[in-house]
Amino acid sequence: MTKYVIIGGEAAGMSAAMQIVRNDSDAEITTLEAGGIYSYAQCGLPYVIGGAVEKTDHLIARDVETFRDRYGIDARTYHTVTNVDAKAKEVHGTCGDEQTPFTVSYDRLLIASGVRPRIPNWPGTELTGVHKVKTIPDIHEITDDLSGVTDAAVIGGGYVGLEMAENLREIGVNVHMIERNNRLAKMFDEDMSAHIHEEAKAHGIGLRLNEQVESLTDDGSGRVQSVQTNQGEVPAQLVIVATGAVPNTEFLEGTGVTMTDRGAVRVNAYMETNVDGIYAAGDCATQYHRIKEKDDHIPLGTHANKQGRIAGLNMIGSPATFKGIVGTAILRFHNLTLARTGLSEAEARQLNFPFETVVNKSTDIAGYFEDSHPLHVKLVYHSGNGMLLGGQVIGEKGADKRIDVLATALFHRMDIDDLKDLDLAYAPPFNGVWDPIQQTARRRK
Repeated sequence: MTKYVIIGGEAAGMSAAMQIVRNDSDAEITTLEAGGIYSYAQCGLPYVIGGAVEKTDHLIARDVETFRDRYGIDARTYHTVTNVDAKAKEVHGTCGDEQTPFTVSYDRLLIASGVRPRIPNWPGTELTGVHKVKTIPDIHEITDDLSGVTDAAVIGGGYVGLEMAENLREIGVNVHMIERNNRLAKMFDEDMSAHIHEEAKAHGIGLRLNEQVESLTDDGSGRVQSVQTNQGEVPAQLVIVATGAVPNTEFLEGTGVTMTDRGAVRVNAYMETNVDGIYAAGDCATQYHRIKEKDDHIPLGTHANKQGRIAGLNMIGSPATFKGIVGTAILRFHNLTLARTGLSEAEARQLNFPFETVVNKSTDIAGYFEDSHPLHVKLVYHSGNGMLLGGQVIGEKGADKRIDVLATALFHRMDIDDLKDLDLAYAPPFNGVWDPIQQTARRRK
């Protein structure tokens, strides 16, 4: 009997566990989850605030009892791992409120411990009303804390910040977004971010760009009342800190497992680390970027589920490889869909790719239809050989379809001229005779 231990009970960890269950009838599987909930859709959390998702229970794919009773997994909750002894093949930690020590031995170990929100060391982050967004309990705390809130500050203009700003605005809260850079959504290029700024202003969201947070101030009762920046005071009885994430990998110190300078575990295509018997997958691990041709760290649920499945197969001796990512992401921001894949102009420049860009404003369907909507498309391509490097699409409708075409093209190393030859679906209610990405490709110099 092989002993499998998995640290982390969410996307990557339980995807791996299910592969082991289905393919190794003699497996002894122990999963160690620091929280109390297994297998939930983290990406759906902001939409509970706005009401698009009725309650957090709807985000749980399988509860812990299902893993225990139906699949025979020793699925433990409130088990925090503190260190791994790679020589003895043991995992050590504490469990419960009493922090009772535990030790679990393994033959094969998967690190699927995810990431946690990065909370800067600002004075006042301990005040009531200051929140992060990562777990179901986080959302419960926010909803319980909304009574009487008229103004909220969202610190950070990335994915989580934008989604939380939208959903707080949906329930009538005045929202102020504070971003230390000169624009929101730095994963998009500056010319594309302008559309995001317009949308924010159209929905009454205050933008505080190029501002550094200095502290969070107390109203005298222990509750936050404002955010102090280097340019003034922002009123807020509720603060969402969305300033990035940090891998949960401190417990690997001393194991010899190789990590990036930011703490993500380096893995090969088989999800193996450099230490025999230890695998890693999901948000705490690296992903090979097919366009950059090097390891990257882009923590998303899509990668976590794929990497977890592949890790589980390799742990049972059924070889499978992770084919890599191309950097695809999408989110809704009020009436706009924001989508990107591959390299932005800024990333191409940072990697010293010789590149050109082409931008086009089109419509999501045939332009003569009354319900057509503007669609903004930007393509980044290699100026030497024309290879497609990336794309960004923003509009009210149709961005999702186009970004998936571009992601597929990137995966298969197509060049910008190949886009013009694609046999894409056409009928006036669905598209123009030339798809917007083809129209954009045709504008190449």
